[in-house]
Amino acid sequence: MDYWRDVDLKEHDDWESFLDSQQPQRVWLFTTKSSETYWNASFQKGDYLLFGSEQHGVPDEVHDWVTKTQGESARLCLPMEQEARSLNLATAVCTAVYEGLRQLQQTPPE
Repeated sequence: MDYWRDVDLKEHDDWESFLDSQQPQRVWLFTTKSSETYWNASFQKGDYLLFGSEQHGVPDEVHDWVTKTQGESARLCLPMEQEARSLNLATAVCTAVYEGLRQLQQTPPE
């Protein structure tokens, strides 16, 4: 990947290790278990966008943490037709990241 040098990769053993290390102020959880669309989110610099695995999503404890500390509206979905399957993880991440970039960067880069 030609952009790998720009990635600041950090791995954490578990959710608690992530919280202790990063101390996130704002976390957006992308999940199929919400009816709040990402279109209603107002992303800010420093926000964390959280995605689970394609097969299992994130653990219930993470859903509970996000709801308790960030509010129900911090659990977001990408709207789809009811009969359609979920988007794959890469497509969902790309959609969310580019919406965040759009909101944070109102003028295109030169």
